Amino acid sequence: MKLQRKEAFGLETSQQPVTVQRPKRWDEPMDPQMNDADVQWLLARMPFAGLDAAAFPKSVPLNGILKNDCRLHRFAPGQVIVREGDYANSAFLVLDGHAELITRPVAPEVLGRREVSKRSWPETLWGLLRPTGVEEARRPEDVTPGVEIQDRGAGHAGTADQASQPTLFLQDFAGLVRSGQTARLTPGEMFGEVAAMLRGPHGATVIAGDNAVLLEIRLQGLKMLQRDVEFAKRMEDHYRKHWLAIHLREIPLLRFVPESNLQTIVQHTELRSFGRLEWNADYSKARKLSPSEQIGSEPVVVAEGRHVTELIVVRSGFGRVCQNYGAAKRTTAYLGKGHVFGLDEITLSVVGEGGSVPLQHSLQAVGFLDTLHIPVEVFAREVLPHIRRDELPPTAKRAMELSIAKSSTTSRRERRNIKRAQDDKKLGLPIIADPSAHSKTWDTLPASTGTSFEPTGLLEFIVQNRFNNGRQAMIIDLHRCTRCDECVKACADVHDGNPRFARIGPRHERLQFVQACMHCTDPVCMIGCPTGALHRDEASGLVNISENICIGCGVCANGCPYNNIEMVEVRDRKGRPYLDEKTNRPITKSTKCDMCNSVPSGPACAAACPHDALVRIDLNESPPLEDWLRRRV
Repeated sequence: MKLQRKEAFGLETSQQPVTVQRPKRWDEPMDPQMNDADVQWLLARMPFAGLDAAAFPKSVPLNGILKNDCRLHRFAPGQVIVREGDYANSAFLVLDGHAELITRPVAPEVLGRREVSKRSWPETLWGLLRPTGVEEARRPEDVTPGVEIQDRGAGHAGTADQASQPTLFLQDFAGLVRSGQTARLTPGEMFGEVAAMLRGPHGATVIAGDNAVLLEIRLQGLKMLQRDVEFAKRMEDHYRKHWLAIHLREIPLLRFVPESNLQTIVQHTELRSFGRLEWNADYSKARKLSPSEQIGSEPVVVAEGRHVTELIVVRSGFGRVCQNYGAAKRTTAYLGKGHVFGLDEITLSVVGEGGSVPLQHSLQAVGFLDTLHIPVEVFAREVLPHIRRDELPPTAKRAMELSIAKSSTTSRRERRNIKRAQDDKKLGLPIIADPSAHSKTWDTLPASTGTSFEPTGLLEFIVQNRFNNGRQAMIIDLHRCTRCDECVKACADVHDGNPRFARIGPRHERLQFVQACMHCTDPVCMIGCPTGALHRDEASGLVNISENICIGCGVCANGCPYNNIEMVEVRDRKGRPYLDEKTNRPITKSTKCDMCNSVPSGPACAAACPHDALVRIDLNESPPLEDWLRRRV
């Protein structure tokens, strides 16, 4: 019957290939207005005039990088180029004029951001008892910026901007310069490259000075420019000189390393990255793959069975730790910022008697992974003697203790404890990896070797859906949930009748991961926000929206891989819609879960659940979720 149907439509029974055009890297240039004349102007200026064009492949030539991965900007004096706390995805090079880097913290309101003010209990109760009854009602001050916002000009030497983006002007910029609170950036100087490479926030606010012409270089182009040896060396030297020691010191294992040792580590550490920085672009496709297919598609950083040659430190992004399991691989842990890989094998190789120990697991990039690689010889000499034993993995710790037990300086008490542990092992008794586990001191930090869950299926599910990115994930225990929706009602009550989430989301066995803002470790929604309305609060770590400077462009809603941000049209408290005075179009704002940060009770969803079925939890680490699940078994 099927054959007859195909013949009736004139189709052949064999499958015929479909010819399509393969997407190219530069189908969408960063600046559509960049032309060949602009590129020639750039090639005549440093540092591009000193680059070796032959170092770049024919498929990605130097002039192609400048034309497609860069954007020219001409800023007016006092115009904000980047704000402290803005999420970075590109670097800036000063071409002409100058810019001023503000050396002291700037108050949020100066940059247009309003601090979330906590409501008192009487104010909170009054809002619950007397809601406006209007959908998405806002006060006038919530929809007006309070700072000067103009269109950003791009181009050089007076070239008009054809695709303007709103940006801010700093109030009293001249006063900051006169008082010595700025550092001048002159032609040839670059800033923002470290934040871009680490996919993190800018560490300072930079304001345009007189005749400021800057080139914005997105990270993909920045990495391609590093094909030139001198350019790459200049960038790496700058990072090693100013930033690498700071980032190494943030790693828990290295916090007791002397400064002289740290400088040696800085000299020998290698910087690498794996996967695609814009992992959110592929997220919707990757999450539909089976775990084995997803694991097979991920870039391998280092494979199981290889001899360990270096300690790998995660600088940003996420890594999957997996192990061969028959013909497939099984996830055993995932790594985030500050976690290390290979510590167990290195310690056993250094202090054990069996020589070099091969890696027991593979490490793969989940989306994007940026790493530091410390050679094993350097780690053994400069770091290992300064690591606290209770921070080592259990097997490495036992090997260290046995090594110490054989030395003449080992105390009688240490020998007795080690002998007792050996006897217990022979008798099949459980071994306590850390005898002082019940009396840990205040400065003992969590293990830095990854995050794992006992149920492998749950671990696969969390990594496959990238929920390990969530710092405030909303999880519901469906065995306890009665679908009463008290959580949604409580959220609506706190937000004047407008709930900030719906009780929907993917499920794994008894757990539902609700579609609500997770205040991610890697908040890709913040990339591209033109006014900095979306930003992370330094104190709480929450990703907040300053609605007064939100222009309703929808960049954040489109960028959120979890679809947890919505765009809404706002009204005043009488129900009248706000309209743009220039275009007469409705004013839209981005909305999402804010963790009820304006009320004294905290997240209303969790507080209102009558069956203790809902929790807001950090999935960057495993203990919080494991403890919560254990109490329910």
